[in-house]
Amino acid sequence: MANNNGQATFDAAFKSQEFFDKNKKILLGAIIAVVVIVAGYFCYSAFIGGPREEKASTALARGQEYFNAEQFDKALNGDGAGYTGFVKIADDYSSTDAGNLAKLYAGLSYAYLGKWSDAVKYLEDYSPKGDAMVSPAAIEALGNAYAHVGQIDKAVSKLQEAADKADDKAEDGANNSLSPIFRLQAGELLESQGKKADALKVYQDIKKKYVNSQLVQSNEIDKYIERASN
Repeated sequence: MANNNGQATFDAAFKSQEFFDKNKKILLGAIIAVVVIVAGYFCYSAFIGGPREEKASTALARGQEYFNAEQFDKALNGDGAGYTGFVKIADDYSSTDAGNLAKLYAGLSYAYLGKWSDAVKYLEDYSPKGDAMVSPAAIEALGNAYAHVGQIDKAVSKLQEAADKADDKAEDGANNSLSPIFRLQAGELLESQGKKADALKVYQDIKKKYVNSQLVQSNEIDKYIERASN
């Protein structure tokens, strides 16, 4: 019952479909932006990681194509024509980098399909790396998945962690594109719990730290500050 109540709160606060539709575009954009880099990495690792890594990365490549084409069922479960799916790749090659990335893609695919418990499972199993884009986006995705299954405290924590990770890789310690969005989501979740003071602090921190972000330059963040102040 507690999970149901948490989900109802989340839905009411965010008009959840509209909220996720907006954020999934950001998330997908972050993933697509590094697909070429990721593919290049696996081409390299194929020469130094041995036959197992090479086989796993080759299997993953077809799934990435289905994912980018938003054919999520095929991406997850295979196409019956030689590609076995992210789920099987993640299971069969769990010890490889490609198998780890398959967990991320599986989690994201389940999220797009609205299968949030499955999304949580695979996103929790994914091990973030030290990159500036994919790992923060993956942590943010887990935060959103937690929110959709009513685990709001975990969601807030992961969204803040995602922002921190993005900031760690920024030259000036402030990623003005990703981090303000992640923190804004955290603030909105705090508001949905009635924690207006905590939400207000998040919004004020956004305005202070991310001065070059669109949220601040457009004065959009001021609306959130005003709302949380009342």
